[in-house]
Amino acid sequence: MTGLARGYWCECRTEDLRGDQPPALRASFDAYSAPQADRWVAVTLRTISPALDSDASDQAWAWLYEGRIATRRALLRFEPCTVTVTQASTRITWTIRPVLFLPLAHRQGMELPACAHDFKPHAAD
Repeated sequence: MTGLARGYWCECRTEDLRGDQPPALRASFDAYSAPQADRWVAVTLRTISPALDSDASDQAWAWLYEGRIATRRALLRFEPCTVTVTQASTRITWTIRPVLFLPLAHRQGMELPACAHDFKPHAAD
């Protein structure tokens, strides 16, 4: 196994500003570079911008033209970032957090432990 890998954990959550519900996770993404992390947000904003109202669209394009540079610089310093757009009563928030990814054991070509063969899936009801 190799050492820890630096990267970014990216999430997109929505929140209904009228209700008592907590924000809902809509998507997540593991990025291994600052450009990859901010590109994930940029592609999403460009994709949804035609469906946004004019205020939300202005927020999205302001980040794409001006805020993205500050976000990229912060990510290169390994600092967390947030991008938020509010569409009517829905707040959409992308968060990018620096993380250390743990390596996982590669199982191909390896014999599984004996206990792995004891697992019996339940029959479908």
